[in-house]
Amino acid sequence: MEISAAGRFEVRITAADVGKRVSVRRLAGNGPVGEKFTDTVGVLTSWDDDGTLTITRRDGEIVRIPASALVAAKVVPAAPARRRGPAATYRELARVASRGWPALESEPLGAWELRASGGFTRRANSALPTGDPGLPLDAALDAVRRWYGDRGLPAYVQTATGAEGTQELLGAELERRGWVREVSAELWTGSLAPVADRAEGAGVLLSRSADEAWLARYQRKGVSEVALRVLTAGPSVWFATVPGEGAPAAIGRLVVDGRWAGFAAVEVDPALRRRGLACEVMAALARRALEEGASAAWLQVETDNTGARALYTGLGFGAHHAYHHYRAPGADGR
Repeated sequence: MEISAAGRFEVRITAADVGKRVSVRRLAGNGPVGEKFTDTVGVLTSWDDDGTLTITRRDGEIVRIPASALVAAKVVPAAPARRRGPAATYRELARVASRGWPALESEPLGAWELRASGGFTRRANSALPTGDPGLPLDAALDAVRRWYGDRGLPAYVQTATGAEGTQELLGAELERRGWVREVSAELWTGSLAPVADRAEGAGVLLSRSADEAWLARYQRKGVSEVALRVLTAGPSVWFATVPGEGAPAAIGRLVVDGRWAGFAAVEVDPALRRRGLACEVMAALARRALEEGASAAWLQVETDNTGARALYTGLGFGAHHAYHHYRAPGADGR
């Protein structure tokens, strides 16, 4: 925290620093009793006329702080790059992830991508902003709402936080306009070879298609034709199955895209969990990805999925950024 030569805390940010990453210290509660402080690090997304600051943390949490409560504050460098695993920009990963879970219909809006797939998953039915939409924001959001309305779908915008080049400012603007954040998750990255070396992958069957057995284990019951088209699309898609009684003991999906391999739909029969089946599935898929020339891996995990997060941490993955889906005000969610 910023301390002057005289040993006093100093506030060294102003409204001109909106958009920058800052570290602030404020008094906790309503007074200086015991001088208890709370620290916040994130992107300064607004400084309102009434003296209220808004800071968006790495995970997307928005913190509002009265300027009068600040004890010290300063601009800090962008979040450091991961010390392990593959280096990647947010924009690269956003585009790789979009190709790995491809929409059946897409259309550019400047540097935004409008994606629709009959309502199957928000990822395939949301606008992905990776630059300037080529219009003022209000006009761009109107265009988004019209595009999804023409398709009978609620309008969503997917934003990201927590890495260089992510969209804390856009997320804050959407909230000010009444858009509702419904779902948040994280995109994690890791090196591919350690995943392949973690288990033998014995007994895992690989296929280019998702057969009835694979779909019987997939958590989204009653998969539609639209869902099948999304699941099977992508640059190079593989499906893994560990045979079981009645339905597979475990499944997984892989998409290889250049140096990147994306894991998804890694699911295990609840009665057979904690037996290493998920590791076996991922190891078998990782070997296939290495054979196709990939070296880096990514996956998406919800923040409350503690079991999956423990598994992926053990495999050497770590969070790169968080992403959030905002629904237009008045739109029905799906």
